[in-house]
Amino acid sequence: MAMRVREFAKTIDHTLLKPDAREGDVRRLCGEAARFHFAAVCVPPCYVRLASRELRGTDVKVATVVSFPFGADTTAVKAAAVRDAIVGGASEVDVVMNISKFLSGEFSYVAEELLSLNREIGAVAMSNGLNDAVLKVIIEAAYLTDEMKRLAVQIVAASGADFVKTSTGFGPGGATAGDVALLRQEAPEGLSIKASGGIRTLGDALDLLNAGASRLGASAGVAIMEEAEGGALQD
Repeated sequence: MAMRVREFAKTIDHTLLKPDAREGDVRRLCGEAARFHFAAVCVPPCYVRLASRELRGTDVKVATVVSFPFGADTTAVKAAAVRDAIVGGASEVDVVMNISKFLSGEFSYVAEELLSLNREIGAVAMSNGLNDAVLKVIIEAAYLTDEMKRLAVQIVAASGADFVKTSTGFGPGGATAGDVALLRQEAPEGLSIKASGGIRTLGDALDLLNAGASRLGASAGVAIMEEAEGGALQD
């Protein structure tokens, strides 16, 4: 994949979701994201308002997570979290699907929940003057068979979500090129793929983009960009 540095930067969600992250770490994350012109920062919900203030006037969006990392909250709790995130300044929300319900075969439950959350994010975004709020659904692919991954993609697509995302980064495995290729094969044209979990080098990133991802969640964004700017990608 031929890609320039600035174009590559816009594939990265610069991510900080560790439980021991502190306010100063979030401020630093935002500064790095603004410097490299990443697509977004992805921060814990309690730091959405801080990140929104730090990134005001930049080209970097604020993303956060909902029901992270297990997806086991009730639909009402997830909907409340989506509302709070958008009101707080997030324009992208990464929601973990209910993995337990999915593995239990309660596919209708998962489908109805995701559909309602997509409607919620649209309604709240509209009432807050946003017309480009993005919903990403994390399926935690490492828990799923290939058949189940395909079914998960079908359910996510039917919900109207914008992205299906491979992993939380806290499960038994992260993003793989094989999983991304499978998701891309199953996903309709309007559903994008976000890969996350274990992306530490430029080579990792390019492998996943070449497999079909269009967004990458990475905590190693600075190191990856320094590698890219060192001559690995065109200026």
